[in-house]
Amino acid sequence: LIEVLHINEWLYPALAYIGLTVNGSSLGWNQTNHCKLLDTLAHDQLQLCRRNLELMHSIVHAAKTTKNTCQNTFGDMRWNCSSVEKAPRFTPDLAKGTRESAFVFSLAAAVVSHSIARACSSGELPSCSCAPAPAEQAGPDFKWGGCGDNLRYGLQMGSAFSDAPMRNSRSGSQPFRLMNLHNNAVGRQALIDAQETNCKCHGVSGSCSVKTCWKGLHDINHIAMNLKSKYLSATKVIHRHVGTRKQLVPRELDFRPVRESDLVYLISSSDYCTHNEKHGSLGTQNRQCNKTSNDSGSCNLMCCGRGYNAFTERIVERCQCKYHWCCYVTCKRCERTVERYVCK
Repeated sequence: LIEVLHINEWLYPALAYIGLTVNGSSLGWNQTNHCKLLDTLAHDQLQLCRRNLELMHSIVHAAKTTKNTCQNTFGDMRWNCSSVEKAPRFTPDLAKGTRESAFVFSLAAAVVSHSIARACSSGELPSCSCAPAPAEQAGPDFKWGGCGDNLRYGLQMGSAFSDAPMRNSRSGSQPFRLMNLHNNAVGRQALIDAQETNCKCHGVSGSCSVKTCWKGLHDINHIAMNLKSKYLSATKVIHRHVGTRKQLVPRELDFRPVRESDLVYLISSSDYCTHNEKHGSLGTQNRQCNKTSNDSGSCNLMCCGRGYNAFTERIVERCQCKYHWCCYVTCKRCERTVERYVCK
């Protein structure tokens, strides 16, 4: 039997902190009473805020980055993550354990840890610094050095903040909490997998006879695209007994077991073609589409077979720019007409 799930559609404490972008930026975050001025922190996050005030600038930055990155990543799809702007109040597309909420949870968890790790290496946090040298042996042509992003500290503090609400039974039923904890872990694993080795050359006239290298993190957009591919192949699960305890298992019995790298969701989503408040769908009417494309942003897919309207737009832009010594640039103003297409 599928367990009945209850959750407040309008306030989802575990993700509510994304609403820090509304008024969190205006705070100095230098007094513990700043933590309780906001209704966007769950109780356990509030306690962490009081103990680690210096982290809050990184977390506010992470909230902004999560919003922007989600919308950029899904800008060419029917569901374009516009509902994340409603934080801390969420519509059903993010409040009911959907595939979309799985993506946003995983992205938010990755971004929080990413933001903290970067803040360590940039010297913004007094509680941490550069990452320790990697355990792996340096190569014959380089040595470990520099200042790597402190992923270990980012994961430690990021998971403490992101997972805190799910440790509390008030943050929804057990299936939701298990789903969110799993998807948070998927996001952080994507961050771990996104480490890269950066190097700086030393030597006479840039000969690069010696290199100093360190571990850094990929740009968050790279991580978001990885998570988007996991979103597209996410597994629908149910909460049921496996042996002596309940677990999240694939709804389809003949489907392979859930892997640690898989995003999971509990509720099927709308197709997001038409406006439907019950499902959190804004519809795609008047959305811009690409007439010549075959991907998710194509007029055929974006408009759900309803067709599209064409209109022309005149664009004025700088062109034929020239650099003059020293030191200014002159440009001409050029006009061109482009054809746009929007869904009916």
